[in-house]
Amino acid sequence: MHNSSPYSQLTRDELIELLEHHEQGVRITFSGKATAQEIARSVRPRVMATVPRFGAGAPEQQADNLVIEGENLQAMVTLYRYRGQVDLILTDPPYNTGNDFRYNDRWDEDPNDPDLGTIVSADDGARHTKWMRFMWPRLQTMKSMLKPSGVLAICIDHRELFRLGTMLDEIFNERNRIAIINWQKNYAPKNNVGEKTHVSTATEYVLVYAKDIDVAKTRLLERTELMDSRYASIDGDPELWAPGDLTGPGAESHRGQVYGVQSPFTGEIVYPADGRCWAADRKRMKSMLEAWGSPYVLKKLRDGKEPAFVIKGSLTTAKRKAEKILRAGNWPVGYWRDNGLGNFRLKKYLKDVRRGTIPMTYWADEDYETSAILGSVSWDHEQSGHSQTGLNELNAIVGRGHAFDTVKPVKLFAKIIQIWCPAKGLILDPFAGSGTTGHAALWLNSESAASRRFILIEQGRPERGDPYARSLTAKRLKRVLDGQWAIGAREPIPGGFSFVALRSRVDAEAVLAMERDLMADTVIASHYDSSRRGGPSLIRVSDGSCRYLVARNADNEGFFLIWEGPNKSPVLDSAAYDMIVKEAIAMNLAQVYHVYARFSTYQSDDVRFYQIPNRILLDFGLSEAADAFNNSESERTDRVSIGAA
Repeated sequence: MHNSSPYSQLTRDELIELLEHHEQGVRITFSGKATAQEIARSVRPRVMATVPRFGAGAPEQQADNLVIEGENLQAMVTLYRYRGQVDLILTDPPYNTGNDFRYNDRWDEDPNDPDLGTIVSADDGARHTKWMRFMWPRLQTMKSMLKPSGVLAICIDHRELFRLGTMLDEIFNERNRIAIINWQKNYAPKNNVGEKTHVSTATEYVLVYAKDIDVAKTRLLERTELMDSRYASIDGDPELWAPGDLTGPGAESHRGQVYGVQSPFTGEIVYPADGRCWAADRKRMKSMLEAWGSPYVLKKLRDGKEPAFVIKGSLTTAKRKAEKILRAGNWPVGYWRDNGLGNFRLKKYLKDVRRGTIPMTYWADEDYETSAILGSVSWDHEQSGHSQTGLNELNAIVGRGHAFDTVKPVKLFAKIIQIWCPAKGLILDPFAGSGTTGHAALWLNSESAASRRFILIEQGRPERGDPYARSLTAKRLKRVLDGQWAIGAREPIPGGFSFVALRSRVDAEAVLAMERDLMADTVIASHYDSSRRGGPSLIRVSDGSCRYLVARNADNEGFFLIWEGPNKSPVLDSAAYDMIVKEAIAMNLAQVYHVYARFSTYQSDDVRFYQIPNRILLDFGLSEAADAFNNSESERTDRVSIGAA
């Protein structure tokens, strides 16, 4: 029976999102929003063709990272097998300045229209609406790409800050907003401030949202030598330490922890500061006090507070014992400041401090022992770099004359990656530009034992004849890897990436019309292994002596393509099987053979057969009957299991 309900085609996640939106108090409204909300569901995946000369690194390294040349919404839809697998989306979209953003009005009816549209000028009265209609389906798709613990960090300036923030509040839910980072892009005022400008703009923003703030993690930044230099051993303690506070906030709610302690040096009763209380329990406080040589007892004083710890016995004797311990050095963990004349403090040992710092307002050099939720935070240029730094970095690597002047500094992106992407995580940048995200990930990997992977998507400026995914993005990454910078040789760093270009739409007819090389590219780009979700792609095998072998996986299992072009019917038969076994033995591959072909007349326990085009369509989230891109994750897993049988 046909279900005519407008909600019948929505996935489970989309229905949940719809219910959540009805519960929210604030929603943004703009012309064409309803169409923008549906666009992503209508975009078709594309064939991805490898362009080997723009890639870099050994086959294993190329399998880890990907640079895609093409329109980013189409590219993200094509990356169906990565849906729900991305740890961090870090991106720098167009700011709607009047010269950086194109819009095609025909996308409202057909989001697959190949025309990229025209530049939206600053004088266009609908430019803000067009920008939101452009961004909405891309933000929706970015959210679908993230893991449940994933995080989106998106750059913006003042022009669209408020509109972007409101869209993100609705799509991700306001409760999942982690931070609004305010980073200093300039450190000197511009001289061209006029009557309409009033002030010189020195900052830009990074909006940070979790897919689910309850499972997302904000990691500590690596500690610096300056932070560790605060630790010393002024008393001869073999362990380095710094002064720590023995009190904490909450005097009103912890009245039992507000009391006096008597100093063995002066006999004075010392209290926590107003509004604060002792952070250690009474048993530990008594032990730390008695470590100075004298017993302590509780005594009720007429101070309106809980009973105090006072010295039992002679104060003169207590002072003599305490001064002896002071002179001997290596003081107790609870110590008296200023050679006994100050407050009671805590020795905070470097070995016990968490090996990192929590990002808060400015990049402080203090140590924090408990986690904190980020609010609006500001990073000055010393911590995040500034826009001229980013441009200087790009010039140093590829040389001048690239006509690309909106470059984020590597330091800024590296900090974001450190905080919100795990060491073995996957990063996606749908607006890759000059490739700063990839540069930052490669650099961080080289500085530590991390193995973060990245996917960069860049269209370039085809209306200017400038496909700078090739001429700039890939060029920069290659030079970062091989050390051949424009200003002179640098130390090469390990890594690599493959370069692919989006081609025609994926459907059964297009798949069956492919030539062999393009079919091999498509197999490698689309293959989905449910047992290795989120892992690297298949590793291409480019040995010209093999007729069928095209790739292998991390388990050293071969992937074979029986395909002679659209005018023949490739069949897995006994002769093809014998050739496959010979190729596998010659390449020292495991005795499990993954075979793509149109038909099969041969069966064997060591063969995993994938029918063309069915399996390829499944791995792109499609079927010959319908576009399945928006099916739920459980439905997808069921289909993949059936397709692999």
